[in-house]
Amino acid sequence: MTYAKLIAAMFFWGGTWIAGRIIAQELTAPLAIAALRFVLSGAIVAGVLLLSEGSIPLPQGGREWGLVWALGFFGIFLYGLCFFFGLQRISAGRGALVVALNPVVIVILAWLTGKERMTSRKAVGSLIAFAGCLTVIGNGDPLALINGEVGLGEWLILGCVASWAAYTFLGWQATHCFSALATTLYASLSGALLLGLAALWQGDIDPAGWSWRVWASMGFLALFGTAIAYTWFTAAVHQLGAGHASVFINLVPVFAVLQAALLLDERLRPAVLAGGLLVIAGVWLTTRQKNTLEKTA
Repeated sequence: MTYAKLIAAMFFWGGTWIAGRIIAQELTAPLAIAALRFVLSGAIVAGVLLLSEGSIPLPQGGREWGLVWALGFFGIFLYGLCFFFGLQRISAGRGALVVALNPVVIVILAWLTGKERMTSRKAVGSLIAFAGCLTVIGNGDPLALINGEVGLGEWLILGCVASWAAYTFLGWQATHCFSALATTLYASLSGALLLGLAALWQGDIDPAGWSWRVWASMGFLALFGTAIAYTWFTAAVHQLGAGHASVFINLVPVFAVLQAALLLDERLRPAVLAGGLLVIAGVWLTTRQKNTLEKTA
C-alpha cells in the first residue's frame, strides 16, 4: 500500500505542473492562489486529522516550532515562489524534467552530511543526471547554463530543486516529532501565511476575475497535489527513508510530460527529451538501492 500511494502521489505531482502552468499563464500575480491552495489543503488535512486521531496536537518547544516554520518556508513558500513564477516563463513538461534531479541532490546532501557514503556508482549516476539536467535547462544545449545563456525561468525551477531537497530533510526530521498528517498540516498553514503576506505585498488580487480553469486548477493543487500527495509522501519518508522514497520522484516528470502533451498540447524538443531521459537514468543509477537517511542517524 505504501508503494501504491507513492505512485499515486507522483501522478498527482505530475498534474501539479499542468495546473500550475494554467494558473501562471492566466494570472500575473499567482501568489494569492498559492496561499489559498494551502489554506484549503490545510483545512482538509485538519479534518482528516481530527477524524483519524481525535485531536490536533500543537508543536511543543522552540525546536518543534522551528521545524514548523522551516517546513513552511522551504517546502511551501520558497517552492511556491519558484514554481509559479518559473512556470510563467518555461513549459510544464520542461520544468518537471529539471525537478527530476531532486533525488540525486538529496543523495549528495546525505553524503555531505555524513548520512551515507558515496560510491563510484552513485558518483557516475549523479554525473549522468546532472548532464541531463544541464541539457534540459539549456533547452537542448548542455553548455547554456555554463555560458550564462539561460533565463530567469530556468533559475527559478532550479530553486524548486533546492527548496524541495531542504523540505525532504526537514520532513524526515519532523516525522520524529509529528505524524505525517500533522507535518503536512503545519507545513501548509505556516507556508500559506507566508505566501499570503507576500500576496498582499504583491497586490493585484481579484478572485472574481479568476476563470473556472484557475479555480479548478487550484482545487486540484489543494486536494490532490497537497493534502493527499504531501501526506502520502511524508508517510513514505517515515517508513522507507528519504532516499528510497525520493526514487519515486522519477515518475513525476514522466506523468507531467504525458499530461502536458495531452492537456496543454506541449511538445518538447528531442534534445530536451533526451536530456530528461539522462536525468531519469542517472537518478535510477544513483538511488537504485535503498540507502539514504537511515533512522539511526
